Order: sequence, then structure tokens, then C-alpha cells
Amino acid sequence: MSHLSSGKVNLAQLRETSRRELLNCIDKCPGSKAIIWDDKLTGPVGLIAEYSLLKEHDVSRMLPLGRGHLPMCEEQNIIFLVRPKVELMDIIAENIPKKEINKEYHIFFVPRKSFLCEQRLEELKVYGNFTNKEQFPLSLVPFDHDLLSMEYEQSFYECYIERDLTSMYYVTESLMKLQALFGVIPKIFGKGEMAQHVANMIIRKRRELADTESQITPVIDSLLLIDRTVDLLTPLLTQLTYEGLIDEIFSIENTNVQLPADRFPVKEEGKGRGPSAAKDPPKPRKIILNSGDLLYSEIRDINFSAVGPVLSREAKRITAQYEEHRSAKTVGEMKEFVHKIPHIQAAKSSLALHTSIAEVIKEQTDSEDFRESLRVEQEFFNGIDTDKVHPYIDRCISTKQPLTRVLRLICLQCIANNGFKAKLFDYYRREIINAYGIEHLLTLSNLEQVGLLKAASPRSYATVRKSLGLVVDDVHEQAPNDIAYTYSGYAPLSVRLAQFLSRSSGWHGLDEVLRQLPGPTVEEVQYVPPALLKKSHGGQGGGSIGDGPSKVTLVYFLGGCTHAEASALRFLAQQENFPSDFVIATTKLINGSSFLESLYEGPAKSGVSK
Repeated sequence: MSHLSSGKVNLAQLRETSRRELLNCIDKCPGSKAIIWDDKLTGPVGLIAEYSLLKEHDVSRMLPLGRGHLPMCEEQNIIFLVRPKVELMDIIAENIPKKEINKEYHIFFVPRKSFLCEQRLEELKVYGNFTNKEQFPLSLVPFDHDLLSMEYEQSFYECYIERDLTSMYYVTESLMKLQALFGVIPKIFGKGEMAQHVANMIIRKRRELADTESQITPVIDSLLLIDRTVDLLTPLLTQLTYEGLIDEIFSIENTNVQLPADRFPVKEEGKGRGPSAAKDPPKPRKIILNSGDLLYSEIRDINFSAVGPVLSREAKRITAQYEEHRSAKTVGEMKEFVHKIPHIQAAKSSLALHTSIAEVIKEQTDSEDFRESLRVEQEFFNGIDTDKVHPYIDRCISTKQPLTRVLRLICLQCIANNGFKAKLFDYYRREIINAYGIEHLLTLSNLEQVGLLKAASPRSYATVRKSLGLVVDDVHEQAPNDIAYTYSGYAPLSVRLAQFLSRSSGWHGLDEVLRQLPGPTVEEVQYVPPALLKKSHGGQGGGSIGDGPSKVTLVYFLGGCTHAEASALRFLAQQENFPSDFVIATTKLINGSSFLESLYEGPAKSGVSK
């Protein structure tokens, strides 16, 4: 996890704090322990504490939370680690036997306790079975040296469909925790309804803290809160960075990706032993993707068209290193080469892996269907043929292509056109219901409710596109000079806002554009004692406030962030004379498909459209 401490903000410190909090919970249960996990938590918590650490604290078994009775456990303590969801309480109640047995049960809610959940356990007559009923305040999980995520996939749905703002409370708590570790963030900017809500809660919570705050020199200069509704177009587009395409094709979850077994076979010890071994289906290969892999760190953020030359250069470099032993003449030179061998072998293994991944991606991107879909996307964000039924979408519906794919293009067309006229809107809705079934009517209603599908609006996407330069005609994909390389010609609106804000130190001059975007505009200043602002905090944690190039901006996406948006922010920070570095936080890392699927309703939620 050394890569977590290599950024301007030492995120390893946040991980260590979360580890201590988890271990404090576990240590409240003396004796042998079995942990029953809510499956939505296994990935995030796995990034905080590995199994070997939990074993040191007497955790001998870990099981997924499922219906029915628990399997026989020898452990004295049964610990349920769950999100505060009422439906999970019913499952937990099934796990607890009616007859008295010599076990102690404990429940830890993540990130906080819920009165409704406790009430449900009371109704099910199992609340009294728990010795400990507490919370594990895990909010943001460090994914990389500049990337944090809550991995709360239903945040956008809850905020805009159910009008349940609980996840925004969690966001506020996560920001208060960051401020406790890295100092108060002097400036808060934001755009959108949820951004305003979070900013208000931060100000209120600081007022409640009064004089009890730790006096820490601020590491983060400003916070930018971006409500996903401000930029609904970007996540619908196909990401064209290397990391973005891996997510589009294979899906990255908690920095892990599972690759198909037929193309990426797993070498298993003892494979072939026993008569049933040959019948077992091959397991997908699971790999971790973060900047700890130096080659991945180099290629993750570049346009896929530029990946081939980098891999070729890396192959030549490794070959040259292997050739060094031929020129070694002395014992000292040979010894030096031997020391390099493990690093060379690791680099060779990484190169082989990413070359294989790139080959699979290239097969997809070279397909006629992928290219046609991409061409349609680019027509839409350029404002071409957005006001009529598109023949490609019509063909996708008639051939019953996956619904997610169809809706992604329809929503994209709708946003680029500032909404649909009634006739076009009704046509698409009727065709979808006829082709995919009446059960998807609720999903269409949800998309309409959040603004992905809408009637013609006075707000002008064309004005925003022109004012912010969202479409770049002469984009350089292999040697980029603009963030538009991430989508081969389109600059993410969200990142353009961050770019403008960093250079202008405020929203001044962007008034007309901001009026075209939904939700209020946020600009707040948090008081920081002048003595703290004047201190220098060089080395770990960055430079002092106002030092120009060493300024740090935390960009927090409320409702989800794509990998390509993260790549665009990293690209900006690497530009010469750019005044800010970025730390990226989000409620969930998403792509267009996962974003839409989080809004599905009824039978569609079960994955029939995937």
C-alpha cells in the first residue's frame, strides 16, 4: 500500500485510521470470531484490512451474508458487518437460531447505526441477541494516491428518486473526517442541489464543533463539490482511456478486475489432481489495478490509441535490461545484474498482462459495431441529428440489443438536444415498451425524474458546449494538449469546471454558463486561524496555502465519477504551470452502464438487460 502515500495528500493516513477503527470494533468481541459480511462491504473493507491482519485479531472465518441458518461455526463470536439497510435485517434474523446456543452475536453498522434497522430487529425479536450493537464509521476508502470512493452505488437513486439524503450525510461525515486528519479546507465551491446541501451541513457541523477542532495546518486548499446532475452527459459517453475501456468492457470493482478465463488462464497448484478436476469450470483471473504497478500507472490515463507505442517501448527496455548481463565482465557487475532480476521479471509479467488486456480491448474497439456506436455518440455531442429518431438507435431497438446500451444512446441524444419534443419522446418510449416489455415503464419514469430523459428545455447545451469549449475538433490523442483526449474530442464538463475554478480561484466570469446548469452555485469560505495559514508544511502533505503550483483541490463527485474524468483531472495537474493538484473523491466509481442500471426499477434491476 506504499502507493497511497505518494501523493500530495498522504491517503495512507486515512487508511490507517480506518484500520484502527475496524480493529477497535473487532476487539470488543474477545475470543474466536467469525465475520458475516454484507457483500457490498467485502471489497471496500478488503482495501482497508487484509485477512492476515484480521487473523491476528482472532478472526478465523469470514462468510457472506445469506438467507437461511448459518453453517456450523466453532467460533465463540459471530460478528455481522453490514450496511444499515432494513432488508438486510430480515436476512440477519434468519441467521440467528431460535434455540439458545453458546454463542455471542454482534452487529456493526457501516458507516453508522440506523434507528429503522434497530427497530426492525426488535420487531423480528432478535435485537436482544446482540451483545454489541455499534457502528464502524467507514466512509471514504483510498483506492489510490489521489482517488477515494465511498462505493455507495445507490446514492444517486436515493437522492433523486427516493429523496433520501442519507448518503449526503455520509459525504459530509467523510469530509469532516478528512478535515480532522488534514486540516480545515479554507474554500468550498460547488454546483448543484446536493452540493449546496453538503456545503450547508459542513458549515453547520463546524459551527457545532466550536473550539474543539484540532489545530492542523491545512493540506487541502479548496473543495469542489460536483453534483452528478450538473453533468449527466459525460458518464453516458464511452470512455476511451485505457483504464476507462477496461472498466467499460470488464468492469473494475474496488480496484479489482476479473478477466475471462479463456483468454487469461489462472495457474492453479495441483490442477488436474482427482477425477473431478477436469470438470471444474476455469476460474476468471482476478488482478489488482493501481499505481503500485508502474506500467499501469503510466498507461492508465492515456487514450487507448497511445497504449501500443508505450507497450512496445517497454518491451524494448526490458529486452535491453536482459542483455546487460552479456556486457557484465566483473563480479560486481554480475552481482548488480542479479539484484535487478526480480524487478525485471516483475516488469516482464506486467508487460505480458497489459499486452494481453490491450489485445482483447483492441478486438472490441476494432469491431464495426463499436465504431458505429462511437460515431453516433460523437455526432450527438457535436449537436448533429439530435432532434429526430436516429436510425442506429432504431436498429438497436428492432434487433433487441441490450436495453442499457439503447437507453445510454437515447439519454445522450436527449441531453445534447436540451430535451425531446413530445413526438420524439413518445416514439422512443413506445418502441422500448413494445420491444422490451411494459415492466420498464418505471425505469423510464426514473430516468425522466433525474433529468436523463426530459421534455424540451430552455436551458441550452449548445451555449455550455461553446462557452466551455467542450468539443475540440483537433484533438491529439497520442500527444494530448487538452482533456478532450479522454473521449476523443469531448472534454468532460465536470472537469472543465474544475479547470476553470483552479485558474480563476472562483466562479467569477462563469455566471452565464452556471445559469444554464441545474442547481444552485456554491461559494463558501471556512475560517482558518491566520497562524495556521502562514505555516509551511513541506514534504509529506504538500506546500503551504497559496504556494501556487503546490495548491491542492479536492474534487468530490456526488452521484458518481468515471475513470476517464479522474484521468482528465490527473492530466490537468501534470501540465506545466497548472496551479493545482487534485485529489478525487466520489460516492461511487461508475461507467455509463452501471450508472443507468442503478436507476433501474422492478424486474429490470435483476439484470435482464445486461
